[in-house]
Amino acid sequence: MSIEDDIALLDRVPLLRLLGKDVLRVIAISAETRPLNEGEILFREGQFAEAGYVVVRGRLGLTREDPALARRPGQSAEAGPGSLLGEMALITETKRPATATALEPSAIMRIPRVIFLRTIEGYPDAAIRIGRELSERLSDTLGELDGVRVKIEALDSPSSRR
Repeated sequence: MSIEDDIALLDRVPLLRLLGKDVLRVIAISAETRPLNEGEILFREGQFAEAGYVVVRGRLGLTREDPALARRPGQSAEAGPGSLLGEMALITETKRPATATALEPSAIMRIPRVIFLRTIEGYPDAAIRIGRELSERLSDTLGELDGVRVKIEALDSPSSRR
């Protein structure tokens, strides 16, 4: 793939699109692309995450290691071209919440956190856009959790036990 192809791929990722083409060019030049064979594990649940990955081609399965958790709805997923895996790993130290395995011959673009952070330091407007987006997502998640809390409290109330 050419640098222009890499930039176009990164621009398909909603969070990364906020950075703008100049920042994406720097990231594309710094990122490394590598193939994955079918069945190859990209990362395991619980591993320290030092990079985000964009799926270039193919499909990756995301699964939980604990069989009881893996059977629950929403605990497994598939990621295809243009998907960003480990977006939080781009900005903070974290652990992988799931195991990523290539479901077919695939390729990924690795974006190390140190490169991502160093790049956006040079583009404060891009950093502000990312911060706003993540702030909005956090606010939405907190709102959803508050709705769940209200439902749980209603189930626990004395009037619901009759």
